[in-house]
Amino acid sequence: MSYNIFFILMLTLVHSTFSSLSPPDRAALESIRDSLTDMPGSSFFSTWDFTTPDPCSTFSGLACTSLGRVTTLSLGPNLSGSLSPSISNLTHLTQLVLYPGSVTGPLPPRFGSLPLLRVISITRNRLTGPIPNSFSSLSYLHTLDLSYNQLSGSLPPFLTTLPRLKVLVLASNQFSNNLKPVSSPLLHLDLKMNQISGQLPPAFPTTLRYLSLSSNSMQGTINALAPLTELTYIDLSMNQFTGAIPNSLFGPTTSSMFLQRNNFTSISNATAISLPQGSTVDMSHNSISGELPPSLAGAESLFLNNNRFTGDIPEEYVRSLTNGTTKTLFLQHNYLTRFPWNSGSQLQDSVSLCLSYNCMETDPIVGLSTCPVEVAPLLSRPAIQCSRFYNHSSTG
Repeated sequence: MSYNIFFILMLTLVHSTFSSLSPPDRAALESIRDSLTDMPGSSFFSTWDFTTPDPCSTFSGLACTSLGRVTTLSLGPNLSGSLSPSISNLTHLTQLVLYPGSVTGPLPPRFGSLPLLRVISITRNRLTGPIPNSFSSLSYLHTLDLSYNQLSGSLPPFLTTLPRLKVLVLASNQFSNNLKPVSSPLLHLDLKMNQISGQLPPAFPTTLRYLSLSSNSMQGTINALAPLTELTYIDLSMNQFTGAIPNSLFGPTTSSMFLQRNNFTSISNATAISLPQGSTVDMSHNSISGELPPSLAGAESLFLNNNRFTGDIPEEYVRSLTNGTTKTLFLQHNYLTRFPWNSGSQLQDSVSLCLSYNCMETDPIVGLSTCPVEVAPLLSRPAIQCSRFYNHSSTG
């Protein structure tokens, strides 16, 4: 073998050994680097030196296959600029993460050319515009988190039909229109703080464990949620939902339930409620009427204030307070008539109890109530309000 041929072979060997990044992925990364900048105090791109022989081993936020194809791209935090469309040229990408920063502009339009993507997490930046239609081709997508941006447009109907999607988080954007039918096998759905309107779709996957639709403009009943027996967290607060609250939502797995500031009027079959230990239930600021369900007394934090509850407070609530099971009980601004307190009993210092502005005598609650500052100073409702309410209830 001549010296020249040997030298060429050695150069080829050295090049193939150290230049692990494939040419198309290298070009894509160069374009991504050109479109983003470290914000003051950030040094994320300090390792992105394209003269280095092995970017797959030295670049921050990068993982590659043995053939030099990028599989994981994690950018930031604290970057500014925009997302380069060249991201779509990383055809072996399975995970794309953009940490919080000030990145602006639209989402890259050709995500459909990334068939292996399983995770997209692009949160707490300033992205704008709609979700591209190409997302509908991401059949392997498991997690999509675009929360806390400025994305807008109608909520794409294809998102909730992706066959492998388990986690969908679009919280705090400007998405509008209705929530379309959900057929994806979701475990986690978070759409809070958008501009979603209309009614709930007729069905949700029974796999769902976390559901937040808070701070939208949704309305109608929530009967579609009755079959969701696996829920551990539900937040429908600050909407315009009406009707009865299905008792099945108060299941043995539901540790957090936030239904405040809606227009609910009742609880279906409240005697069948079963709450897990340590649960939080907030149904305040609704129009729920009737007597207090004894079955709610086991919650650790229970907010039933600003409703239309009547009658005596069940003794189960008092026992739950005195034995330390309930730490917070807010019943103010209702039409309750009696708190069966034993003067020899004591509350623990950690207990917060508010009974103000009901239709009961003030004596049993003087010294017990520890109401929030914003509660009206009157301990009892004016008698005329109570008499009018009870007269209306009895004739209605």
